[in-house]
Amino acid sequence: MSRYFLWASVLCVLVFGPGCKGDCRKLSEKLCECAANTADRNTCIQNAATEQGRVGTTPQDEQVCASLYNGCDCHTVNTPEGRVACGIARPPPDGGVVGG
Repeated sequence: MSRYFLWASVLCVLVFGPGCKGDCRKLSEKLCECAANTADRNTCIQNAATEQGRVGTTPQDEQVCASLYNGCDCHTVNTPEGRVACGIARPPPDGGVVGG
């Protein structure tokens, strides 16, 4: 019986442990924290998990997400600059004006 609990614990850590989440998943969940209420946030997190499993990410994707994580903020995500900082919009072309 103790082997069962050992394997269950290992599986639980592998499936649900924080080390299992890639940088893109972490960025997605950070954006989900911006939801207006708990139900929307939970739905967003579930959708992020589903999409990660369905689509997956490349090492290059993970690098981009890691570089965006610290600059992404719920207070600015509704601005053009904030959308770019979170990776949900492209930066303007050289010399372009954001939002203008």
